[in-house]
Amino acid sequence: MKKLEILVLSVLSAAFLLAGCSGNDSPFSEKSYDADAAEIEEVVIDVRDREIVVSLSEDDQIHITYFENEKEYYDISVSDGEVLTMTAQSNKKWTDYIGSNSAADFRKIALQIPDSLLSKLTLTTTNEDIALSPVTVTGDVSLSANGGNIAFDQINVGNSLTLTGKNGNISGTVIGSYDEFSIFAEIKKGESTLPTDKSGGSKVLNVKNNNGDIDIQFIRN
Repeated sequence: MKKLEILVLSVLSAAFLLAGCSGNDSPFSEKSYDADAAEIEEVVIDVRDREIVVSLSEDDQIHITYFENEKEYYDISVSDGEVLTMTAQSNKKWTDYIGSNSAADFRKIALQIPDSLLSKLTLTTTNEDIALSPVTVTGDVSLSANGGNIAFDQINVGNSLTLTGKNGNISGTVIGSYDEFSIFAEIKKGESTLPTDKSGGSKVLNVKNNNGDIDIQFIRN
C-alpha cells in the first residue's frame, strides 16, 4: 500500500512540476507588416494553430496584423517573383506544449488585401478557422484548414478556387454562375451541396472535405 501511495505522489509531483514548466510565459506583442500591392502578385500564409481573417484594404495596400513572442513568431519575406510569404516559426521546448494554448486573441492573423490586384492567394492553417470577406483575386485562391472551418462571402476568382478541409465545415458564396465553373467535389463523413464531377466551365472549383459539410452557393454578377 505504501508503495502505491509513493507511486501516486511521485506521479502527482511530476505533473505539477511539468505544469510549472509548461505554458508560454513570454508576453505577446502586436506586430504589423505592410507592403505595396503594386509590388506583390501573390500572398502565401502557412501557419499552425492560427485563425486567419481576410478583409479588403482601405488604401489599396497589403497589411498583416499579428502577435508574436520569443517562442512563437513568423518569417515574412518577399521573393523576386513578387510573392509575399508568411510562415510560422517556433523555438518551443517540449515542456511548452504541456498545458493550455496561447490566448485566442494572440492566435489571430488579420490580412487586408486590395480588391482585384492579387493574382494568387494561398492560406493554410490548423486547428483554427479561415474567414474571408468579399474579395476578388484575378487568378487562383487556395484555402486549407485542418481542424477548423472555412467560411467566405462573395469570393470572386479569375481562374480557380481550391478548398481543402478536415474536421470542419466549408461554406460560402462564390461570384459567378453555376455553369461558369467546372466542379470537382470530394466529401467523407459529411453532406455537400455540390456535384462530385461537373465539367464545361471556364473556371474551376475544387473542394475536398473530410468529417465536415460543404455548403457553397453561386451568385451571379
